[in-house]
Amino acid sequence: MKGRSARLFTVATMAETDAESVKTESQAGEEPLQYLSELSIEQLEILTRDTRDAVSILNAETEMLEKFHNRLDPKDLVPPPTTDAGLSTLDFSQMRTRRRSKSRGQIPERLLSLTVDQKCELVQKELEESKEESQRNEEMAEKDLQSLKATVEEAEFRSTDIKKSKYEFERDIGKAAISIKKGAGVSPDKVIRYMEEKMRAKDSLVDKLRLKNASLKVQKKKMRMQVKQKEEMGEVLHEVDFQQLKIENAQFLERIDERNQDLLQLKLTAGDTLLVLNHFKKKLNTTMTESTHLDKEIFMRKDMLQRIELEALLVEQDREKAERLNKKLRKQLHDYRVPEVFKYIQEKTDQEDLEKSIRVWERKVEIAELSLKTHRRTWEQLKASSQIQLYGQQQGML
Repeated sequence: MKGRSARLFTVATMAETDAESVKTESQAGEEPLQYLSELSIEQLEILTRDTRDAVSILNAETEMLEKFHNRLDPKDLVPPPTTDAGLSTLDFSQMRTRRRSKSRGQIPERLLSLTVDQKCELVQKELEESKEESQRNEEMAEKDLQSLKATVEEAEFRSTDIKKSKYEFERDIGKAAISIKKGAGVSPDKVIRYMEEKMRAKDSLVDKLRLKNASLKVQKKKMRMQVKQKEEMGEVLHEVDFQQLKIENAQFLERIDERNQDLLQLKLTAGDTLLVLNHFKKKLNTTMTESTHLDKEIFMRKDMLQRIELEALLVEQDREKAERLNKKLRKQLHDYRVPEVFKYIQEKTDQEDLEKSIRVWERKVEIAELSLKTHRRTWEQLKASSQIQLYGQQQGML
């Protein structure tokens, strides 16, 4: 930082020297274009390079002055009464950017310059401000680093918690779900009970952390009231007590932040758990629907299998019957002998005679049946008339 202050002081001095030289040359030469035309190309290049360096130095000085001017309070910009001593070391209200004429050939009427003391004071203030800004940047970087560390720790904690929940779920529910292939599926009530137990555990932990957070807030409020009472009573806190209070306050703030982080973590975990629960509920409903469909299909397949087995049994019985008939026919075919022609004619004649006799006997049977019916009617009539006569005799005797 010392090297920077010396460098700034050197820059300011060189800028002042260049400004004075430019002013002298501008006042001495009434015709600058004629003066430049007398120079050679090498001299013009050297002059251009020197002018660029001077402009760069003036830009650095102007930037430093603008920063310093922007940091000044409005009350510091009020000019003090004019004295014979000229500019005061603390009067920077006249430090303005140099005005330039709009015309190309005119030279500024008045060029203001800073004294060596003013430059030293300005550089010292800029150095102090740079130190403070560097310290602020370091503090902000440290805060950002702590925040990033906390975020990483929170992510690691969440990852560990998710892995643990996944392991427990696979251990308690996943194995039962895998056993569906063996014929026994997981019960929906078991999954719901598992999720409800997890949610109750999370709610219990959230309540505990909420109570602890509330107690810490009450304790913090009491500490603030005590500090306020001491300030009102005029008690002067020693440096050691103040540092102790700052340490305790920082510790309490850290605890509150930890509890808030835990509460936030639990809320996030609860949200993730609900999402997982909804996912598994949907998956469970889908699995139950598929299971019902598979049960129906299995029942239909079993019924179809029974019918096929019964049909196969009947077909087997028919096949056995057909085989037996086939064997019988084959045997008959094997044992069959063609009769002689005369014997065949004789048997055919006997058959015709038998058929004729059958027809004759059938005719005789029909005639006998008609005669029987006639005799039955006659018998019925005789029986009825005899009963009437018997009834009349009985009536006459009475």
